[in-house]
Amino acid sequence: MDLRAELLKSIWYAFTALDVEKSGKVSKSQLKVLSHNLYTVLCIPHDPVALEEHFRDDDDGPVSSQGYMPYLNKYILDKVEEGAFVKENFDELCWTLTAKKNYKPDRNGNSVVSHQDAFKLWCLFNFLSEDKYPLVMVPDEVEYLLKKICTAMNVELNSCELEDYLSQEPQGQGGLTVWQFLDMVNSGRFLRGIEQEAISMAVEEVYQEVIEDGYLWKKGQLRRNWSERWFMLKPSALSYYMSEERKEKKGSITLDKHCCVEVLPDRDGKRCMFCVKTSSRTYEMSASDTRQRQEWTLAIQTAIRLQAEGKKSLHKDLKQKRREQREQREQRKAAKEEETQRLKQLQEEKERKLQELELLKEAQRQAEILLQEEEQRRRQQHEEMQRTLEIQLREAEQARASMQAEMVLKEAEAERQRKRILELEDMQERLQEALQQEVKARQDEEAVRYAQARLLAEEEEKLKQLMKLKEEQEEYIIRTQMEKQVLKQEMENKNKCLEEAQKQLEEVRVNRQRVDQDVMAAQRKLRQASTNVKHWNVQMNRLMHPIGPGDKRTNVSGGVFAGYQPLLSRRDSSLK
Repeated sequence: MDLRAELLKSIWYAFTALDVEKSGKVSKSQLKVLSHNLYTVLCIPHDPVALEEHFRDDDDGPVSSQGYMPYLNKYILDKVEEGAFVKENFDELCWTLTAKKNYKPDRNGNSVVSHQDAFKLWCLFNFLSEDKYPLVMVPDEVEYLLKKICTAMNVELNSCELEDYLSQEPQGQGGLTVWQFLDMVNSGRFLRGIEQEAISMAVEEVYQEVIEDGYLWKKGQLRRNWSERWFMLKPSALSYYMSEERKEKKGSITLDKHCCVEVLPDRDGKRCMFCVKTSSRTYEMSASDTRQRQEWTLAIQTAIRLQAEGKKSLHKDLKQKRREQREQREQRKAAKEEETQRLKQLQEEKERKLQELELLKEAQRQAEILLQEEEQRRRQQHEEMQRTLEIQLREAEQARASMQAEMVLKEAEAERQRKRILELEDMQERLQEALQQEVKARQDEEAVRYAQARLLAEEEEKLKQLMKLKEEQEEYIIRTQMEKQVLKQEMENKNKCLEEAQKQLEEVRVNRQRVDQDVMAAQRKLRQASTNVKHWNVQMNRLMHPIGPGDKRTNVSGGVFAGYQPLLSRRDSSLK
């Protein structure tokens, strides 16, 4: 699919969006505005004279698509130069015109994809759609695109559910229109439970993969500094720009069969590096991660291979291969149907021959019956003739002449009978040949049955293997359950031991409390005894130191009985 075909697909959507009455025609004023916008986004010099001349006001009325094509080809498409314009801006112009009329997202804001993601899906749809109008995408390409998006999100697509949906959805021209495809995606039937941000990232990744562009860091040749550039890959060249708007082109790397791509080790603070070697220079670049580096190196190597083979694009080549595979499948399907029809005809021919054989057998039975009746009649005639001859022998000689004449007639009749027998034998040989053909047909049928039996035996063997695997799984489950029961029994035993230990600990705690109570009682008794000893010491001191008349109480401790104080103290300590 060349650039002209890609542009025509988007322009077709814009033209049909302007066809409000769906009559296949658009007013000249609208086509004039459309052409002016196409001049702008395709960066083609305006030709106002040709524009006014072609779309001047007259009584011709609106213009059909066939009437617009000569002007479109001559003044616009023939002047388009690849790389001189930003195709994304061109697609956005056509998308804006057609989405305003045809795209109907959820009014409550519950759409699975955003408006920008819907635009990218529209671009991918145009790339993968068939090259015939109205534009549709066959179910195989629908499944391919959804699988790419799900793979980018690490999600597996439910192919059975997709087949059910496609079988229920009315399909025109053998596929889905872009609006049916967007409604299917927005329904959330195949992307349920996934956040819109993840879906948007997956759509962006698939879009960038198909469009083959993205940001990379490039090392300069003179200043040797690193700069981030927007790269765009084509089979013939790898161009790089200041930004993704592609307004300022910084350079281009020409790709041919002498170029090669090599992975470089990390250095200069850059990681995930690789280089593109040409015959004149080596370009060093750095990707954001290992996966992006692998994708770029693989894409550039594929572009070099496609350039050597004279092909345009990897995804276009893959699309052509998938289309050829679909055509081959359809051819095989048609051949299979033709083979089925031929087998059906052979079966009908076989049944017809069997009926003819039955008819021949019935004719043979009828001939045998007639032959037996003829033999019986001939035998009766012969017996009657013999009786007649015996009678005539006893008659005169003139009867002999008449008898001879009659014998001649009988010989002629016998000759006719022999010819009839030969004819019956020939018919029997033909019946034998028909019977051999039937036997050969039955042998062919037995061979087919043998092949079917062999296939059934193989399926039974696979079924036995599956049953064996199931039995091993059941044994493993039973063994696991037994181990679980053993562990459970051990846990119960340990719980019992723990309960017994807790009981013993409780008994020790009770005994300790009892001992503490005994100790406290003993301490109370000791304190009482100490109090009593002190009281008796005081009484004894009073008794052993009598108070005289005129003595002061302050001299008691220094009197005559002062020497007895250590003795009392020692006695008090011994009592304690």
